[in-house]
Amino acid sequence: MLIAIDGPAGAGKSTVARALARRLGYTYLDSGAMYRCVALAAIDRAAPVATIAGAPGDRSPGLGELADGLRIELGERVLLDGRDVTEEIRAPAVSEMASYVAADPAVRKAMVARQRELMRSGDWVAEGRDIGTVVAPEAELKVFLTASPQERAQRRAAELATDAGIVLAEQALRDARDESRAHSPLEPAEDAVRLDTTGLSVDEVVEQIAALVPSATS
Repeated sequence: MLIAIDGPAGAGKSTVARALARRLGYTYLDSGAMYRCVALAAIDRAAPVATIAGAPGDRSPGLGELADGLRIELGERVLLDGRDVTEEIRAPAVSEMASYVAADPAVRKAMVARQRELMRSGDWVAEGRDIGTVVAPEAELKVFLTASPQERAQRRAAELATDAGIVLAEQALRDARDESRAHSPLEPAEDAVRLDTTGLSVDEVVEQIAALVPSATS
């Protein structure tokens, strides 16, 4: 079975998806980590990245080739070409770059192909921004998580140990890019279950999603 969990930054996707996978005994796929790896590689190699995400024809020469050539290993630790980048890919600069990188159609093509290959067999909880709409529209269960902008910003600020006001402003810009990009914009699948996590604990969200999985309640 495949469970797709999508939603904007700060909605709790990664934490919830990881906990849900443990609860069900499924394998967890963090698609965002893959784009962060591409972003980190682009920063490290000073690769050109388009700055107007979602614009017609938006593409950075060579970025798709860079993505194709990377060896990304996911698990308890994230490895990029054999190097542990688990903490490094969570840096604010990488997060910002990942938003631009993810708008490049060649990068998305490369990452989507890898994600589909990984999820070809077995039981998965996959999270991202287009799992249920693009990567795996055939997923048996699709959930779109969201939360109030203020709560999302507070969560991310706590994670990064920074000011919530700054995060809120940056978050608004990133949301606009993600929602308006030409390729795989952030939007819920038509058959997705929408779940507002504002004021809910991780355990509460996990239990609500698990209740939608027949094998988890039998």
